[in-house]
Amino acid sequence: MKITKETVEYVAHLGRLELDPQEIDLYTLQIDSILQYMDSLNALDTDGVEPTSHPVPVQCVMRDDAQKASFTSEESVGNAPERIDTFFKVPPIIEVEE
Repeated sequence: MKITKETVEYVAHLGRLELDPQEIDLYTLQIDSILQYMDSLNALDTDGVEPTSHPVPVQCVMRDDAQKASFTSEESVGNAPERIDTFFKVPPIIEVEE
């Protein structure tokens, strides 16, 4: 066993966690099984395998930013059902109590 109940209790104390004895037993077993699995991965022969940060090549799928002309104010509000000058006219959303 790579981890002890005392270690789990200590880490729980550091994290300000209140664990009951059943949880401590459960977490001890779970963490130990994770560490055993990591040992099995460490036992693999990785000589000649280049380290990578991503399993697939990473490339930007976004297009380059290009400056172009935008809509004029008139074009922006051209299809508005109601407008005031170059602004959209919307119903008021704040009711004023008098």
